[in-house]
Amino acid sequence: MKVPEHLRRGRLNIGLIVFSAITVSAVVAGTLLWLRQAEDRRSLEAQQEHLSELIVNETIPPTPQQEQADTASASMEVLPSPAQTGCEILPAYRAMFEENPDMIGWLSIDGTVIDYPVMQTPEDEDYYLDKGFDKQPNSNGCLILGAACSAGIGTREQGYEDGSAPSTNLIIHGHTMQSGMMFGNLPLYEDHDYASEHSTICFDSLYEHREYEIIAAFYSQVYYKDQDIFKYYQFVQADTQEDFDNWYDNIKALSLYDTGVTAAFGDEFITLSCCSYQVEDGRFVVVGKRIA
Repeated sequence: MKVPEHLRRGRLNIGLIVFSAITVSAVVAGTLLWLRQAEDRRSLEAQQEHLSELIVNETIPPTPQQEQADTASASMEVLPSPAQTGCEILPAYRAMFEENPDMIGWLSIDGTVIDYPVMQTPEDEDYYLDKGFDKQPNSNGCLILGAACSAGIGTREQGYEDGSAPSTNLIIHGHTMQSGMMFGNLPLYEDHDYASEHSTICFDSLYEHREYEIIAAFYSQVYYKDQDIFKYYQFVQADTQEDFDNWYDNIKALSLYDTGVTAAFGDEFITLSCCSYQVEDGRFVVVGKRIA
């Protein structure tokens, strides 16, 4: 049966209208997403500038007048401490910690955009996945220390005698942002030359400056719980040589290249983890050994 010309044209017009509506909707949605991401980026940049100012203000030596004022008000000021110990928070982070006590440290790598506070909320590990340091919604989120990890209180120089030693492995998660912010450029470490040029990871706890040298970089994924396979994200504490050997042998086998850096039971480590898309729930991982 031949479809009348006017019906055929009507169907064609309806199809064009539907297609146009879908196209317009996609464009609008894409524009709104772009605008939100741009606003989130501006918000993050403003937040970073604010935090940088706090660091500068805290580290500039006080004038004699400021010292007198500080002395006069010392009896009224009580700086909070995560464990209420006598350990002193580094001057650079005092004001930041007072502003948001979820801050557990600061991560930076020279020559990269990675230069951010690290947050930890053990009762809700994902709290900062979509929030900034100011706790306002932001798609960039924050860098997050795993809930099972302990950044430590005090200093290694003092044997952490007034606080607690950090976990064997500190796992820090961050978004792979297309803008390159957060851990957006972390996958650049798949290139050995890039890793060699940016081989030192700096992570300050609230109490001490720490440095780590890269020992491995590899692709992995988040596996199902019942899968009997190496899961890098489960290694936090090495209580035995066997614990360490199992983890160390696996990351060295997975590593995309040999950094020439070796490690032993008793060393401390840092693991930076971000999403990647080579497989479902893929991850890209960089591991460093503490050297200072």
